[in-house]
Amino acid sequence: MLIAGLLIAMLFSALEGTIVGTAMPRIVGELGGLSLMTWLTTAYMLSSTTVVPIAGKLADLLGRKSVYVTGLLIFMLGSALCGMAQNMTQLIWFRALQGIGGGVMMPMAMIIVGDIFTGKQRAKWQGVFGAIFGLASVIGPQVGGWIVDAWNWHWVFYINLPVGILATVLIALGLKSHKAAGPVKFDIAGMATMIVGVVSLLLALSFGGGQYPWGSWQIIGLFALSFAALTAFVRIESTASEPILPVRLFRDRIFSVVNAIGFLMSIGMFGAIMFVPLFMRGIVGISASASGTVMTPMMVTMILASIAGGQLVLKIGVRPQMTAGMIIMACGFLLLTTLGMETTKLYASGIMLVIGLGMGLVMPLLTLTLQEHFPKSELGVVTSSSTFFRQIGGTFGMTLLGVVMNSRSDALLSANLLPLLHDLPAEADGLEESITHMVHTNPQSLYSALLSPESLAQIPQALLGSLVPVIKASLVASLHAVFWTGLAFVLFGALLTPLLGRVTVSGRSKEPEEAAAE
Repeated sequence: MLIAGLLIAMLFSALEGTIVGTAMPRIVGELGGLSLMTWLTTAYMLSSTTVVPIAGKLADLLGRKSVYVTGLLIFMLGSALCGMAQNMTQLIWFRALQGIGGGVMMPMAMIIVGDIFTGKQRAKWQGVFGAIFGLASVIGPQVGGWIVDAWNWHWVFYINLPVGILATVLIALGLKSHKAAGPVKFDIAGMATMIVGVVSLLLALSFGGGQYPWGSWQIIGLFALSFAALTAFVRIESTASEPILPVRLFRDRIFSVVNAIGFLMSIGMFGAIMFVPLFMRGIVGISASASGTVMTPMMVTMILASIAGGQLVLKIGVRPQMTAGMIIMACGFLLLTTLGMETTKLYASGIMLVIGLGMGLVMPLLTLTLQEHFPKSELGVVTSSSTFFRQIGGTFGMTLLGVVMNSRSDALLSANLLPLLHDLPAEADGLEESITHMVHTNPQSLYSALLSPESLAQIPQALLGSLVPVIKASLVASLHAVFWTGLAFVLFGALLTPLLGRVTVSGRSKEPEEAAAE
């Protein structure tokens, strides 16, 4: 009963992001507020990422059941309010509330699996639970499209309610309560400084180079605020009696190495997820929906490798499997640098298979290793830390690789495209000014605009022969720079794996009733 509840809860929370992404155009079409659209994703990301380590600590202090059920209830309340939103501002605030519930739910399933099982059973189930995220990525867009077409966008959020109620009932019945012994001390100062520091950092990474220049006072101020708050957080955590994220954990080699690998892997993973569809649309010339299907093989192999990896680790050990997974991922990124003008969809899908295989071998081990190494009293903190550093890595990766992409594109397009614009006829002055502005501010929008069939149809045929080859060549070279950068981070992660030492996956297992009672 408990495992069924955990699987249902994890699936519907993982589906939320992909389903909402599919419904976004319809939501904006009805509510308006196009300029606020990015906040629908940003609000959820900010609240969910920030609350993850807090949820892990509260789970250790108050028990798993009370924290998990509270997270489910907040998530369902946020979903109901999102469905009733009358304008974009309301929807953004309700998405932030929903994100708090989602952030509580993210690490809880893995924490409870660590409680209930040890060793062989834990490895198997964490592989299964890890595969849920891959499954959500595969079916989410289809489910979101079907809901929007069959009903309306409100049901993108309302659909969470019956599923959430079922998961809550199963978890509430299957997981026994835990009552803390003695007074519970909350690290309020640590929570406050961590929230300010993380939110400021994520905002700076999200809006820098886009809505605000990197050198603007807004972005510099956010980075300065983040640095000051996180510095205060470290000092507070060094003396707190019940710290949210104990500083001493970073002196543990396995804790630091595992979270560093998860951080680096997430940078590379988001590099593939973000930029391969852009390549397929701009160079291969397939539709946006068809370019998304190129990612499906990666998700499928990640699911299969996550499940198989839970069994394989018992035979070959944590360090060899993690090393192999990171090297396979690195090989996939090396293959991405071979994409060119003649690349086919089949070849790109094959590369995604390789990357998915590497990811699937590594992801379940990040949590398993920490749970095998640390005592049960710290299971919530160390498990949530793994989720937290992977999310931060994903955000950092999207920002860094986006900067690499724009910087390389700016240099190439300025050297090769802008001189051609000087030869345009006088009536094309508006086009020249528009393209020049996009080259220097947002090259990705230039690629999207000029490489779509609709936009190409509006450009005079005489110009297509000179402009389009230059734009495509710049896109290929810029994406190669992105993939080489992603490869460097993945290789760095692979080089860290020997530092793990010997991590033993125990063969013992607890009775579920005994562990759940704790």
